[in-house]
Amino acid sequence: MQRARLAASLLACLPPLACIAADAPTPPDTQLDVYASPGERIDIGGGRHLDLRCSGDGTPTVVLEAGFGTDSMAWARVQPLLAGHVRTCAYDRAGYGFSDAGPLPRDIDAEAADLHALVHAAHLATPVVLVGHSIGSNIVRRYDQLHPEDVAALVLVEPPPQGLAETAPDYARAEAAMAPAMLAAYRACEQGAKDGKLAAPPPELQSCLRPPNPAWSDRLNAAVRANKSSPAFWQTILSASEAKIGLFDAPVPADETHGDKPLVVVTATDAYAGAEPAIREALQTAQARTHDALVATSTAGRRVSKAGTSHDIQLDDAQAVADAVLSVLPPATPRETGN
Repeated sequence: MQRARLAASLLACLPPLACIAADAPTPPDTQLDVYASPGERIDIGGGRHLDLRCSGDGTPTVVLEAGFGTDSMAWARVQPLLAGHVRTCAYDRAGYGFSDAGPLPRDIDAEAADLHALVHAAHLATPVVLVGHSIGSNIVRRYDQLHPEDVAALVLVEPPPQGLAETAPDYARAEAAMAPAMLAAYRACEQGAKDGKLAAPPPELQSCLRPPNPAWSDRLNAAVRANKSSPAFWQTILSASEAKIGLFDAPVPADETHGDKPLVVVTATDAYAGAEPAIREALQTAQARTHDALVATSTAGRRVSKAGTSHDIQLDDAQAVADAVLSVLPPATPRETGN
């Protein structure tokens, strides 16, 4: 029963910003309406386009990589803070938001390849500063390993704990046991999207979509619902979920290196506050080992912990994330305020 409730909550909370904002007793934030329409759709080749949103001025360019199941709106609170200092770009990965679907599987290598194609097709000045949240941190790490000449610095926001098979074996086993039910739920949503049933979903598909978010305008709610009602979205979610099964069982590779590039790992102190005590302790141990190991991949690595924050630090404390990004910019870089 607990697994079934978790599966339903995970389905309904894509993207996480929807879950956090849904309880806000405030009028709709019309500033978010920018996410109700595309930014700039960039042709990355092969007949595919990715949606890119850039703002601000100054070098180097900062590129924001969202976490699992999320698009550029995940950075709605961080991007304006950075854009006042430096050119900042967020984008929708393939299958999300206003981006076209991509070839399957949607694994880390596929996402890193798309990001590389986007950076160059959009003529973003390299080297860029790459900022990745959650599994987005795995994507930007892979990018830097493949194309180190493109990357000036890395900011890893709440990287997922690795080495779970050893450090948190009970949790790893529970995740593996829950995976078939989660994948089945995603397949049902995918089929419902193909059959056009998500516009007015029957009871068995109602967990695929949240009700309209009162913190968003009707226009934004309609845009988000349209994306999440598409087969491409659910094909992407399903493939990405399959690709990350077992991804975090092993620890950070001993031979992973990011040279002497500035690298900041931002850690949430309360990422696992809702877990049972034994599981929470194991996950916090895995988190600490992972984040320390990532810091050690660069001779200029360091770690910043933020008290009272959840895994979604970019929503809880956007200024802390912005400060971490600004800290890796070269001191001599002019930081012009975009108007």
